[in-house]
Amino acid sequence: MISPTIQWEHWRSFIAVAELGSLSAAARGLGLTQPTVSRHIDLLEQALGATLFLRSPQGLAMSDLGQQLLPEARAMAASAAALERTASAPHDADRGVVRLTASEVVGAEILPRVLGPLLAKHPGLEVELVLSNRNEDLLHREADLAVRMVRPTQAGLIARKVADVRIGLFAHASYLAARGTPRSLPELAGHVLIGPDRDSAALAALTGTGITRRMIRFRCDRESAQLNAIRAGMGIGAMQGGIAQIAPGLRPVLPDSIAFELECWLAMHADLRSTARVRMVMDHLAAHLPK
Repeated sequence: MISPTIQWEHWRSFIAVAELGSLSAAARGLGLTQPTVSRHIDLLEQALGATLFLRSPQGLAMSDLGQQLLPEARAMAASAAALERTASAPHDADRGVVRLTASEVVGAEILPRVLGPLLAKHPGLEVELVLSNRNEDLLHREADLAVRMVRPTQAGLIARKVADVRIGLFAHASYLAARGTPRSLPELAGHVLIGPDRDSAALAALTGTGITRRMIRFRCDRESAQLNAIRAGMGIGAMQGGIAQIAPGLRPVLPDSIAFELECWLAMHADLRSTARVRMVMDHLAAHLPK
């Protein structure tokens, strides 16, 4: 039987140590001291009557029980965070916390300028941004609202299509001035192409335009690295048109022959449909995300 003396802080420390791999890293992440985190783990193990982490000169490794408990502990953490957001304001108020999830590129390149006016208009509104593509974030209430480039199909989610986002090839003017502007797909062979490495979905999308992985000379699965390489004048790569429009010096390449579209969707958990602050953020994003 689990002791009733286990406190939530003990589970928080357990999750942090499991995810960050050491007591010191967990302490930094939680804003606690290392002895405090160590004491939390000791008290938790004493209450459970079992070992959660195996100590060795190389560091900490999770025990079998620790691995079994981690998903449940994470679910408990998500529920606790959702409870705090729900309690942050009445469901019919335009204030409180909204936790929003989006891809790295959308979250870093697009959302700041879209959300700025909304936060300025509603001083009581708080937005927490999570950079992730997992729809499970919504199902487990790890987030309230999501921006996705594919339609979420999981039961329990409300999805709303807001745009067809055009993806095209772009390069910095300095690169094109030095290397010339290709006028056809075969001419791309003489240029530095920037694109994904092992991201099968992204590679498939490019393959549909005639660009193969072997043609890509700078490969990385982090879209932010690709975008920065394009903006730095390294070569030619794919980018959302809305991002390219606000980047100084970028020029379209083969816009009439190499381009494709991705659907942009907003999704929320069905339980939040009557929560005013979540609906307000969703409606604002639907109106102001680049089309």
